[in-house]
Amino acid sequence: MPEGDSIWRAASRLNEALAGQTITASDFRVPRFATLNLAGWTMTEVVPQGKHLLMRLAGPVDEEPGASRKPRELTIHSHLKMEGNWMIYPPGGRWTKPGHTARCVLRTASADAVGFSLGILEVVPTAEESKIVGHLGPDLLGPDWDEAEALRRLRAEPDVTVGFALLDQRKLAGIGNIYRCESCYLSGIHPALPVGEVPDLAKTVNDAKRLLGENLGPGRRSTLGPRAMRPGYWVYGRERQPCRRCGTTIRRGLLAGPDGTEERDIYFCPRCQPAPQANPVPQANPAP
Repeated sequence: MPEGDSIWRAASRLNEALAGQTITASDFRVPRFATLNLAGWTMTEVVPQGKHLLMRLAGPVDEEPGASRKPRELTIHSHLKMEGNWMIYPPGGRWTKPGHTARCVLRTASADAVGFSLGILEVVPTAEESKIVGHLGPDLLGPDWDEAEALRRLRAEPDVTVGFALLDQRKLAGIGNIYRCESCYLSGIHPALPVGEVPDLAKTVNDAKRLLGENLGPGRRSTLGPRAMRPGYWVYGRERQPCRRCGTTIRRGLLAGPDGTEERDIYFCPRCQPAPQANPVPQANPAP
């Protein structure tokens, strides 16, 4: 699933292509909004909110006598989930993904924006955005990032494993599995450690925020820092490879939520991140 940096880059591309442009034609290929026509509406901005995309539009001013001169405002809300993507093409350009996977098509005089395989697609009054994203915790890449509030939400459930808590978008928004694994490694903590036992929770959160911020530009994602010889990760996806610091074999395991569901892969160095003794994590590939 795309993480906060991917959504930030997608919002930036869409905003550059669409902001200030008038929609000349729209096509919503989901039953609920199939008859919605946004032709004549103006895209005011596209902004990210954690892993969500918000495309804000202003409608034509009603010229009827006595009507309010204030334009109507709508928001197209999408979530990419595992397979979704927004692509930008020149007007009438040939799509590079199968047409049957398109869920939303927005055409302007200068560009066509097509949302493929979107996990969530809905249109709401902009004034009601809080109903769809109001549950999210502070956005690590947002202009209103609130570290104190994020830490408060995390610490409210001290028995939850830090690896699961960091993925809970209600606590802080934007972290996915990659940054969860990498920030735990940089803090020297195992993802199965309970939040209440994390020595420096603020460091873990700030490591995640820093890594996200370092990956907003072009090129391959990397968590190794600007001086690294080539892009890569510390532990994520490096099962059976040597730790970049101590040489110990990186391992992969499964970590479930408090109710035993939502198992996700974790990657860790057993030497740099020793597992909590009271709660060992089953190894997916135990060393021989």
